[in-house]
Amino acid sequence: MRLTDFDYHLPEALIAKRPPEKRDASRLLHVLDDRLADCMIRDLPQLVRPGDVWVINDTRVIPARLLGQKESGGKVELLLLEPTGENDVWLAWGKSNKPLKPGVVVEITGELSAEVLVRDGKKVTVRLRADDVAAAIERHGHMPLPPYIDRPDTEEDKARYQTVFAANPGAVAAPTAGLHLTRALMQAMEQAGAEFAHVTLHVGPGTFQPVQAECIADHVMHEESYVVPPKTAETVNRAKREGRRVVTVGTTSLRTLEAAGQTGELQAGSGRTSLFITPGYQFRMVDALLTNFHLPRSTLLMLVCALADRKRILDAYAHAIKARYRFYSYGDAMFVDHMTSETSLDME
Repeated sequence: MRLTDFDYHLPEALIAKRPPEKRDASRLLHVLDDRLADCMIRDLPQLVRPGDVWVINDTRVIPARLLGQKESGGKVELLLLEPTGENDVWLAWGKSNKPLKPGVVVEITGELSAEVLVRDGKKVTVRLRADDVAAAIERHGHMPLPPYIDRPDTEEDKARYQTVFAANPGAVAAPTAGLHLTRALMQAMEQAGAEFAHVTLHVGPGTFQPVQAECIADHVMHEESYVVPPKTAETVNRAKREGRRVVTVGTTSLRTLEAAGQTGELQAGSGRTSLFITPGYQFRMVDALLTNFHLPRSTLLMLVCALADRKRILDAYAHAIKARYRFYSYGDAMFVDHMTSETSLDME
């Protein structure tokens, strides 16, 4: 398939630059086999099927964007990607007016600095220096908002660009479908018969990188680390054996289950995945998906088109644009459901 097969035009005004006043105040487009239903996120309990397993990603976004300057006064921006395994040494993206050479020291604050050890194109390896590096990052780092949110991050973003169930630090982008859920809403879904299970996939900045190859088969997917707890593997495998539905909250949860379930059984443990899901992919674990609206020509849009029919998804996007849904990380959501319409809501 070609990159242009996943294109659509989105008016700039529909890009959500700030979160809604309340997490569960977002709209929800229910995409069924034969029709679309305009709902609200707070309607999710009505879409639950008794026995559903809903899988959430409990990764926690770190304030990975560090702003500083070289001794010469030149401004530097570092985006921490992941620790290398060596004490306080991180892989990062570096941005400055001149290339960051090994040996350069970037002062973030009087408390935190970064020494460049290795440069490899856009990527740099840096050693962070502080009395307590993790605490210093939390105090002085900025939330790594997506590039289309073209404003400085605020204190509000520290809370709202984070799910209520975030537990394991390591992501540099939020698993955005989970941003809509509240504890009260999850409790209502449980009362309707849902069971929640969790995985951890540390979302990397590659999720926002544009696909450059015109033939999508030529695209190389970014790699991310994940963990599937034994209890989650047991819960999902039991549901699959019993014919119950497995629903993922977000594309990151979906990629984790599919990466760790290539044998048809979900395997517990940790790993890394560069799984690229496009139309024609045979799903082994996942039956339905709660997800936000994604950028044109993006790998995330391709994944959603793989779970459902490409035309069906692009028609749903056209409906969402006409109905003025809010798009992207802080925007509204869609529930892609293979199943029959017996759990559907009436059109508003």
